[in-house]
Amino acid sequence: MKLFEAGSLWSYKGYRFFWISTTIFVLGASAFPIALAVTVLDAGGTATSLGLILGARVLSGVLFAPFAGVWSDRLPRKQVMIVADLSRAGIVFAMVFVSAPQLPHFLLALAVFLMGVGDAFGAASAGAIMPSLLPDEKLPAGNVARGIVVKSASIIGPGIGGVSVFLIGGRLTFLITAIAFAVGTIFLAKIKEDMNTDRKPQEPFMVEMREGLRTVIEIPWIGAMIAMASFQLMVVLAAEVVLLPVITRREFGTNTAFALSAAAFSIGGIISAIACVKLKIKHQGQFSVLVWMLLIIAPLSLAFPISQTFVVVAYLLAGFSVGPWEAFWASAIQREVPRELQGRVFSLDHMGSVGLMPIGMALVGPAVNLFGEKELLIGASIFHVVVGFLVLTVPGVKDMKMPEKQG
Repeated sequence: MKLFEAGSLWSYKGYRFFWISTTIFVLGASAFPIALAVTVLDAGGTATSLGLILGARVLSGVLFAPFAGVWSDRLPRKQVMIVADLSRAGIVFAMVFVSAPQLPHFLLALAVFLMGVGDAFGAASAGAIMPSLLPDEKLPAGNVARGIVVKSASIIGPGIGGVSVFLIGGRLTFLITAIAFAVGTIFLAKIKEDMNTDRKPQEPFMVEMREGLRTVIEIPWIGAMIAMASFQLMVVLAAEVVLLPVITRREFGTNTAFALSAAAFSIGGIISAIACVKLKIKHQGQFSVLVWMLLIIAPLSLAFPISQTFVVVAYLLAGFSVGPWEAFWASAIQREVPRELQGRVFSLDHMGSVGLMPIGMALVGPAVNLFGEKELLIGASIFHVVVGFLVLTVPGVKDMKMPEKQG
């Protein structure tokens, strides 16, 4: 079948523009943390300061997520994404002129905090806009294709970031990021969005916010899986994100291992997502949670950093953990949640999934001082597996769908 033949995924123009915009944006976004981490560490930063700065972005994303969800359901979602992308472009562009080794860490944290606001609005709208661009039967394939390009761009992005920092330094790498954010909005502007004119009349802002929360509570498998991710990311991913650049720079004397490991993780995610599309998975929720447990390979490799190759390969295998989420999670929400509520549910997903991560990032440094790096990473891995098995006991998690009541 021809690529753009009527009825194929790529025959939907709005989706194509969205997909291209996502690709460009993620390329820039993936280069940004590389430049930021190197800038902080070159300025004498520690695991604690790096964790606080990275956590500032997550914190603002969490705080503003409920507001982002309401506005995503009220306004054209492409307009929300355009404003979010342009605001982040402006912030990073400003960092080109003010970023320097002498720049106080609190100013970097403030800039990163403001970027998190854009993350909140962008995340809510990106998930909710998909049913406006594709028919229901194309949503699973569309979500996977978008997830794969995000992972693919995440592979290239850290490489671009690492090479760019090496060749032209962190400040000009920020410029590349800002340009990518801005260019992506050109394609968003071309989207003709189906505004779903059968939406209910607007309620007061707080009423609509509570309605989104009530939806998540009334569908317990959604709330349980969001809570699972929140606690696991606070303990496991926070430790991994902060300690990966610290440990690899110390053990191997280069930033290359940092960038290669991030890229390898994305490759693993792509392989896993493609496999999930090809396989017929009967119990998608159960499968997703069990495969998600493979994430522990990453922190365990940092606990025992035998060699640079060992860590990179471990991150490749750990990347397999995210494939089922790319394939099944967003499609399940789009299937089970009314369209006029999806912006709020996706915003709560964004908020809940990373809600405790700023705390985790801020505590990594003190936890290392208290327990030691190896002990923290091993303990986090055990915690990850235990929580996963507990969530599998919640009704609906097994199939990402509430079981039918027996008459």
